[in-house]
Amino acid sequence: MSKLSSEWLLGISISLIAYYALFYANDWLTSYLSYGLGVNWIYLPAGLRLFLILIFGLPGALGIALSSFLISYYGDFATNITTCIGIGLISGFAPYIARLFVLRQISIAPDLSDLNLPKLLSCILIYAVLSAGLHQWWYLVRGLDETGSFNHFIVMFLGDVLGSLLLIALVKYSLDLLRAYRT
Repeated sequence: MSKLSSEWLLGISISLIAYYALFYANDWLTSYLSYGLGVNWIYLPAGLRLFLILIFGLPGALGIALSSFLISYYGDFATNITTCIGIGLISGFAPYIARLFVLRQISIAPDLSDLNLPKLLSCILIYAVLSAGLHQWWYLVRGLDETGSFNHFIVMFLGDVLGSLLLIALVKYSLDLLRAYRT
C-alpha cells in the first residue's frame, strides 16, 4: 500500500470513527437541547467536522460523509436511502467546501500554520451557514415536514457555531492542561 493511500485510509477511518462516536456522545449529553429532527441547540460534532476537515481535507470529508450516512440510515432517517445519502454528503462536504472557500478567500495557508482566532471564527461562521443551509434545503426537498424551515436553519446554525466554539475551547483547554502537566 502506498504512503498516499495509507494516509487517505487513516484520514477516512479516524474521521468516520471519531464523528460516529461524538455524534452519539453529543446525543446522550444534549438530548434535552434537541429542537427537532436533526437539529440541536448545541452540536459538538459540528466542531469535530470542521476540525477533521481542516486536518485531513478530502479524506476527512469522505469519512464524515460515510459516518453520517450510517448514522442517518440506522437512525431517525431510515425511511429513505436517498435522504440518508444526501445527509451524509452534506455533512461531509459542507465543511470541505467551507475549507476550500476559507483557504482561497481568507488567505489561510494549506498547512493551517497561520490560523488565528479571527480566521477560525470566519471559518466556523462560513461552515455553519453552509451546513445549516444545505441541510435545511435538503430536508425541504425531501419533504421532511418537521424540518426544512427558517427556524430550523437558525437553530442549526447556532447549534453548529456553539458546538464548534465549545469543542475548540475544550481542545485548547485540554492541550493547555497537557502542556502544564508535562512541565
